[in-house]
Amino acid sequence: MRRSTLDLWVGFFVAAGIGALLFLSLKVSSFSGMEQNETYVLQARFDNIGGLKIKAPVRSAGVLVGRVTDIHLDAETYEALVTMRINGHYVFPVKTFAAIYTSGLLGDQYIGLDVADIEAEERLADGDEIKKTQSAIVLEQMVSQFLFNKSAEGQEKP
Repeated sequence: MRRSTLDLWVGFFVAAGIGALLFLSLKVSSFSGMEQNETYVLQARFDNIGGLKIKAPVRSAGVLVGRVTDIHLDAETYEALVTMRINGHYVFPVKTFAAIYTSGLLGDQYIGLDVADIEAEERLADGDEIKKTQSAIVLEQMVSQFLFNKSAEGQEKP
């Protein structure tokens, strides 16, 4: 009788451990609990998306409002077309600015939505495109520009 009680407790703790691992794996993988009918799709075009990935967060004022669902190259304009799924509770004005930011110095990249005109009555709807965007700042390009400018300054002086 004592052995079966011990087996029952071991089974309970193993099941609880598996449940905890499942919960943590869903949290780490950025699983989104948003239902498809509670969201709408926005698109934005960028010259350079840097290291932006699918499932990257979309934030406004630091608050998670959606996720990146698709990234592909537009064959006509040669720009990156980023598709985002936004939570239906957040409806943004037409004058919204999308920029690619990096969390921390070398962290993951995300899209930040900044509202230019809060009082605008016209709102973005499902399938609309955000017109004003700012591409990712690539660290390697900044360093090379800095070094190029420094070397050009050195050549101008006698």
